[in-house]
Amino acid sequence: MIQTLVGADVYLPGEIANTTVTMDGDRIVEIGGPVQGVEIDARGKIVAPALIDVHGDAFERQMMPRPGVFFPMETAVLETDRQLAANGIATAYHSVTLSFEPGLRSVERGRALMEALRDLAPRLTVENRVQLRWETFAFEALDTLDWAMEAPLKPSLAFNDHLSMAMRAEEVPIQQRLFEHSPDFPVMDVGDEALFAKRYSKHKERSGLDYEDHKRLVKRVWERRPDVVSTTQTVAAKARDRGIPMLSHDDTQAETRSFYHDLGATTSEFPMTMGPVKAARAGGDMIIFGSPNAVRGGSHIGSLGAADMVEAGFCDMLASDYYYPAMLAAVDRLDREKRADRLSLWSLVSTGPARAMGLTDRGEIAEGKRADLVLVDWPKGHTPTIQGTWVAGRAAYRAQPGA
Repeated sequence: MIQTLVGADVYLPGEIANTTVTMDGDRIVEIGGPVQGVEIDARGKIVAPALIDVHGDAFERQMMPRPGVFFPMETAVLETDRQLAANGIATAYHSVTLSFEPGLRSVERGRALMEALRDLAPRLTVENRVQLRWETFAFEALDTLDWAMEAPLKPSLAFNDHLSMAMRAEEVPIQQRLFEHSPDFPVMDVGDEALFAKRYSKHKERSGLDYEDHKRLVKRVWERRPDVVSTTQTVAAKARDRGIPMLSHDDTQAETRSFYHDLGATTSEFPMTMGPVKAARAGGDMIIFGSPNAVRGGSHIGSLGAADMVEAGFCDMLASDYYYPAMLAAVDRLDREKRADRLSLWSLVSTGPARAMGLTDRGEIAEGKRADLVLVDWPKGHTPTIQGTWVAGRAAYRAQPGA
């Protein structure tokens, strides 16, 4: 079907122009031409590239809306998909945590989610992909990683090490911890009951284990530490062979970024300090920050501020992290604060993510690109909203407010 968006301010590569955009099937076929096919009135609105979310785990709220209360997987996936469309996200990489813990982030639940995304694909409105958010101590996940790399999920792979983060010595702030596999990495006293309970209260709640069982699990898994580097190298080699984009998570040291860069992970996700940021830039790697960080005016744990990194040119993309509406809200706040021009800000949720994930067919409005578009209502001085989301030329979401 041929459709033409008419009368909008269109975010094109390098300029904003009041023009037309024509879609034929799943492609953008003309910009600035006459109306063809179905006319879509976009007067007074913005037409921009649809959002690409490279890291989002808000789906967990649909899976487990209250601690220990799980909903059917099909219900969770369908609801998540609709939320994505309503927030202008046409391509989503769901951060599916594959951990050694039972419960919400277990390997079994992660695989069930991926199978549901695969099986429900014909009923979903946006393109639901997967970020394999692998906890590097979770050797239980190796078979599932192999399966997922071959499954039709078009995944990325993110290396996470929240265990070392939690096991750091008491006196070491989270942002100042050494490279996790450094022989000098200072480790907490696991016999310190108060510290252990403080560090692992959230994990215990999420896993469904009682305190003693969870503590035994952590101590047993920590004994795998001597084998984590070689296992990580093996997993990374498999991903490289398949052309799977790789990311490292919560880097604190330049050494950390260099380690993962050498494995082929060319994106630093949520770096906590300037060391890995500068190392990423020096190595030609890309940098992600969380949209909630930008919306809230800073990191909730005291790490680098996303807005400052955008203004300094150290941010290539913004991810929803744990809240899908945050992507558009971040662009709005950064625009109000004049951290960058609007085209540059919009590229953080479209062109930048597309480049990081190797999605050469989308992320900008140009002839021949996939027709992933959003219609945005953004009155001056007010919060923007999504009024339409098109995925490969298909209307995934349309909102028509009352008069």
